[in-house]
Order: sequence, then structure tokens, then C-alpha cells
Amino acid sequence: MVEYTKISFNHRKEISDYSDLVEMLFPGNRNQQHAAACILFELKWSDKILPDLAFIEHKYNTSRRILQRTRSKLSRLGLIEYISSFNSRYGGQAGWKLSARFEAGLKRLADKYTALRDITGSSKDKELMLVTFANARRKARK
Repeated sequence: MVEYTKISFNHRKEISDYSDLVEMLFPGNRNQQHAAACILFELKWSDKILPDLAFIEHKYNTSRRILQRTRSKLSRLGLIEYISSFNSRYGGQAGWKLSARFEAGLKRLADKYTALRDITGSSKDKELMLVTFANARRKARK
């Protein structure tokens, strides 16, 4: 399985604003960092759902390819989401908005890690079997 998103996460690095966030999400690619900062800025300060993000190309002088790749990665990560016109919650509007899925996913991940560290509700035999399954999966890929 191909890894689509590479993130440079360092637990010691302080993230003070979204420019630090996009640097973490798009390490080594300044064009995508710029496009992500533009997308997040426009969505944050827009008072409505944005029907498309094409205006960012001209307003911030970025290429369509970089903008689309960046938008795709932000969407896969759950930072932004597309609202369909069939969604009755938004009254037939369609477009892009900031999403809460990324935050919810991080909270679930933190909860799973907390449960993973807890030894009281675990079975050593079951977890050893999971390690064996991971090894079998690793050998099956080769």
C-alpha cells in the first residue's frame, strides 16, 4: 500500500500558527506550503462556503497543479472538506470549508494510544498474537 501523506512530526516543535502547521504537513515543498497557507487563510476568513478554490491561483500566484495537489492532501487529512449541494444542512450550498475531522481523528488517535499504554485492560497473549499477525503480513508483502 502506497503512503500518500508524509508529515514531519516532532513532539518538541511548537506550532504557533498555521504557517508552522503547513511546514509540518508539507516538509520540503515550499510551493505546497504556500498553497496550503493560502487555502487555510481563505477558508478561515471566508464568511461562507467557498464554491471553488480556483481564484487562489491568480490571487496568490500559484499553479493549478500545486493548488490541486495541496487541496487533495488537506482533504485526505481532514483539514478541509467539500460540502455537496445535496447536503440539506447547508441549504443546497456547495463548496469547501474548514473541517473538524482532523481534530476528531487526532483525539481518537490520542485515546487509542492512551488505551495502548494501559496494561490493566490488556491480554499479553492476545497482543503477542497481533505481533505474530503483523510479522506474517510483513512476510506476505515480499
